[in-house]
Amino acid sequence: MAHASQVKSVIMTNAKTLGQAFDALLQPEKFRDYGPNGLQVEGDREVRLLVSGVTASRALIEAAIDAQADAIVVHHGLFWRGQDGRVTGWMRERLRLLLAHGIHLFAYHLPLDAHPELGNNAQLARVLGLQADGRFGEQDLGFLGTGAQTWARPQALAEHVAAVLERPVTCVGGIDRPVRRVAWCTGGAQSYFESAIAQGVDVFITGEISEPQAHLARETGVAFLACGHHATERYGAPALGAHVAQALGIAHRFIEIDNPA
Repeated sequence: MAHASQVKSVIMTNAKTLGQAFDALLQPEKFRDYGPNGLQVEGDREVRLLVSGVTASRALIEAAIDAQADAIVVHHGLFWRGQDGRVTGWMRERLRLLLAHGIHLFAYHLPLDAHPELGNNAQLARVLGLQADGRFGEQDLGFLGTGAQTWARPQALAEHVAAVLERPVTCVGGIDRPVRRVAWCTGGAQSYFESAIAQGVDVFITGEISEPQAHLARETGVAFLACGHHATERYGAPALGAHVAQALGIAHRFIEIDNPA
């Protein structure tokens, strides 16, 4: 029989403590958001392993179950303003899996975009080599800054982003304009483009592009880089999960579920 000193202790926490740690960092009460931030589905387990992911899809939930996770934290949760409130079909299946396995689900949308160190915008800047020195846009979600290196034209920056994110990038406008100032806001922030143009930037980076932005890019000379919604938002959740797990002494694992969007 092993002596007490030889038995490895299992560190755990509970959902309330985990939620308090998330809330203290992200301060969701400061944001007007499209859905509830914080604990979205309450499980019945003590938390030893926290899984992070981008979206609370069935594939992520199934992978978390396989990993024997006790809690999941995501950027895109289950519930959104204006959606059909009935628990049927795909929603029923996601909830069934979470409840059957007692897994807690936490979700943070705009608060995770905005955090100055752990958020999606800050983490995208880290991986792309951008240095933020300002904010813009509604609720100050957009970031402004410069590159750690210089790019002679937007297409060169687009090629750099494509190589880092490992996916194609759509670059519209600003063909021969040197890249001195950059604005970025991850995900579906194409509506921030006009605000970015007003900041005097040379390039705007986000996840998606809609029809009007292509014309604006060509007419203003400010390049628009559409780099993928998922691709630009895959860094905040693992940064948050790892930070909080380390602070609480629990295990953490990021699970990537590929998404071409």
